[in-house]
Amino acid sequence: MAWKTDVQLACSGDRDAFARLIREMQNELYGMARTLLNKDEDCADAIQEAILKAYKGIPKLREPGYFRTWMLRILIHECRQIYRKQKRTSPSDNLPERAAKATESDLDLRQAVERLEEPLRLLVKLHYFADLPLSQIAEMMDVSEGTLKSRLHRARRYLAKWLNLPERGEVGYEFQ
Repeated sequence: MAWKTDVQLACSGDRDAFARLIREMQNELYGMARTLLNKDEDCADAIQEAILKAYKGIPKLREPGYFRTWMLRILIHECRQIYRKQKRTSPSDNLPERAAKATESDLDLRQAVERLEEPLRLLVKLHYFADLPLSQIAEMMDVSEGTLKSRLHRARRYLAKWLNLPERGEVGYEFQ
């Protein structure tokens, strides 16, 4: 109940209500940004930009019940912007900071995911790395679940091929 009230207050210009909403979502925002970006500094930049854009745009939010989804969509957009900018300027920085702790197969998988084209890469990261259900991703990306399932299937086939996984007819949801 407090969440809904804070969203309505924030939509009408209450800064404190907006700040409470952001504080409540801060871990979720960081987790999402960290899933999509490799560096903490980039995550902070994306979150900061997303919060600023959300603050400026909240009076235009048509359905307060969708605040969380709306906020995550803004953040995903900002993460994509940063990712594109990095891809143009410093391709050698694409390895995760935590690579020293990761196993070789984890690094291979992450590198293979980075090779996917944009909509497939984003979908794999949101579904498998951020553990979001397809229904929520469909809402965020404004596409049908069927489209996402098709894209996910195609992404898994590419990944299986690039990682030299044995073909078993169909590529399953989990790699063995």
